[in-house]
Amino acid sequence: MIQARFQLDHGDFSLDLDVQLPGRGVTALYGQSGSGKTTCLRCIAGLERPTRGFIEVNGEVWQDSERGVFVPPHQRALGYVFQEASLFAHLSVQANLAFGLKRIAPAQRRVDMDQATELLGIGHLLDRQPHNLSGGERQRVGIARALLTSPRLLLMDEPLAALDTRRKNEILPYLQRLHDELDIPVLYVSHSQDEVARLADHIVLLEAGRVLASGPIGETLARLDLPLALGDDAGVVVQGKVSGYDAAYQLLSLTLPDSLLNVRVAHTPLAVGQPLRFKVQARDVSLSLANDAQTSILNRLPVTVVSELAADNAAHVLIRLEAAGTPLLARITRYSRDQLKLHPGQLLWAQIKAVAVLA
Repeated sequence: MIQARFQLDHGDFSLDLDVQLPGRGVTALYGQSGSGKTTCLRCIAGLERPTRGFIEVNGEVWQDSERGVFVPPHQRALGYVFQEASLFAHLSVQANLAFGLKRIAPAQRRVDMDQATELLGIGHLLDRQPHNLSGGERQRVGIARALLTSPRLLLMDEPLAALDTRRKNEILPYLQRLHDELDIPVLYVSHSQDEVARLADHIVLLEAGRVLASGPIGETLARLDLPLALGDDAGVVVQGKVSGYDAAYQLLSLTLPDSLLNVRVAHTPLAVGQPLRFKVQARDVSLSLANDAQTSILNRLPVTVVSELAADNAAHVLIRLEAAGTPLLARITRYSRDQLKLHPGQLLWAQIKAVAVLA
């Protein structure tokens, strides 16, 4: 478990944070610019010293202002990945990685050179100089260097922010591998909901230095009382399980959690039983009073209306639904709501295009 309590005043900005976070997996610090995400990371790293502070990472206390404890940044067992990789320009990739490895005594190393290079797919880059790398390659080397310090905690401050869409898509699968294969907790700062949906298990929503919400990703993204639901990229994250594959149409079938309901997704084949996370955008969900098979929409799920919220667009409303216990959001027009006479407890059908499900 990670416990963090910070009070910090910079005049025009103050941070007042008290959270308990999982001691494994990826926790996203999410919010708009100026919400306090980076300041929080800097406090955890010891780069900012708050007026009052406490940080404990899986039983190891790095700061306790009430007892006068403050472990300096260089003695905290953490890795820090910034927006820019900041590699040593005069050193090869291998020498950059060796610099990270030398920071930790051999007896304390939990990640070796071969493991780091394989996880990040950079074995073929070891002899290159940083100026001969793409932005995505530089960032992967920077992440590998941070891992080679065998950190108890990995801090990542918008590591994809400086990359274009192509480079982001290049590096995201490697970040997902870190999540799946390494038992190192990660605090991941981002203002991209799609990034958070793909990587995070837990989310902390920050606004003006305060915590608006903290909880598991699936539950938190589905809450209508949070500003997350109002954006154009609003949606829910579901952890499904592969139940089959249609090779002729390249469609993967996924079973919803604790349910017999399935959704089909355009995807490459995966083994039956393998877990796969996917996101359903609220704007990609339509509603119907009947299960109409005469349609191109493959996914038609029986759902119950839970609640409603006015959207940021006066013509729209957001509808919270449940499909056998799995939350969904639908963004529809107020006209459609009235035509369907929607009300809490109503049973109807949610329709989701297979090509619209992000897996």
